[in-house]
Amino acid sequence: MLTHIVLLRLTDSNDAPEAVSRLRSLVGQVPSLLSLSAGTNVRDTPASYDVGLTTTHADLAGLTEYIEHEAHKAVTAWLSPRVSARAMVDHL
Repeated sequence: MLTHIVLLRLTDSNDAPEAVSRLRSLVGQVPSLLSLSAGTNVRDTPASYDVGLTTTHADLAGLTEYIEHEAHKAVTAWLSPRVSARAMVDHL
């Protein structure tokens, strides 16, 4: 099992609910996506990000399939211009 974790800081934190909605819409669209959890930040600190995302995949090939899937690319196309900072880790 591979876990993919992404933290997003947005240029406008008011976009966070829409970002989460779009991320959650990926469930059922990408066959290699075993689970997805996404949410908005509830605690404002200098180190906080606006959106947190965790997905699981069977293996690295599954993560690659997810990243290359057209549905993921569409969400990324909407998100990318709104992201001011991103942190990511993929772990087994």
